[in-house]
Amino acid sequence: MITITQLEYIVAVDTYRHFATAAEKCFITQPTLSMQIKKLEEYLDVTIFDRSKQPIIPTDVGLDIIEQARIILSETQKVDEIIKEHKNTIEGNLKIGIIPTLAPFLLPMFIGDYIRKYPSIKVEVEEMVSEEIVKSLKKDKIDVGIFVTPAKDDKIRERHLFYEEMMIYAHKDHPLLKQPIVEVKDIATPEIWMLSDGHCFRNQVINLCEMHDLQHQELPFEFESNSLETLMKIVDREGGFTLIPELATQYMPEDKLKQVKKFTNINPLREVSLVYSRHYTKNRLLDLLADQIKNIIPNNFLSSDRGTIVEWR
Repeated sequence: MITITQLEYIVAVDTYRHFATAAEKCFITQPTLSMQIKKLEEYLDVTIFDRSKQPIIPTDVGLDIIEQARIILSETQKVDEIIKEHKNTIEGNLKIGIIPTLAPFLLPMFIGDYIRKYPSIKVEVEEMVSEEIVKSLKKDKIDVGIFVTPAKDDKIRERHLFYEEMMIYAHKDHPLLKQPIVEVKDIATPEIWMLSDGHCFRNQVINLCEMHDLQHQELPFEFESNSLETLMKIVDREGGFTLIPELATQYMPEDKLKQVKKFTNINPLREVSLVYSRHYTKNRLLDLLADQIKNIIPNNFLSSDRGTIVEWR
């Protein structure tokens, strides 16, 4: 007979790819975890994990079994959520992953009020790039991600929050700031400072400008950053320009806003969403989080009709 505990153990091993770590996360000894997984394999007459590989990986049939185990565990968790909703109880753990191009601008706007409003929700937040968020959602390491969509992944669900423009941030003496008309083709030049690989905002800039294999010959040195704030400081010091999300302008003093320029031939948008696994069960917490974010976002950000969505995948 298959038990819920056995399913929890194989999901833990798949998540952490290490028996000792999985046992620690399940608050049991490694021999106990190994014995229960072995019993399950014997009952099913299959091998779920290839123990000859390091890190441990599931076999082909193991992958299918683990996927079904995640579905079963998710369905069992719904019972707890039904009871909480019936009792109007707002509590639980919420692990959030958020991309670095949103975290410094969006997170301070809502997270403190959210925690104070719902003190029984234990919130953990981690910055991670989009692909890491997707992987963490599929392995149940986080509950929800805040990043740019569409993700184009049938195992991920999306709840759209708002739409922010992609804008130009240039050195105060850069000619772009004096141009009456600025088109996308004007930024497809070697003067642009870029985020490093792995950031969806970088991919959006490349897709917007159709720039590939761009060489930065006109910049004083070759540099790609993990931080928009760093790029903006480099622009201030060394010249050139970069692209920034609209939320970044919410914190800018008046003199810095003069260095921001909008496109005149297009309003390129980032579609920002809550993303979660299709097996996600904590719908009440998700609703409260979405409402909290939407309530602090300027109203004009809420409509996709304000521009053209730029994809990153």
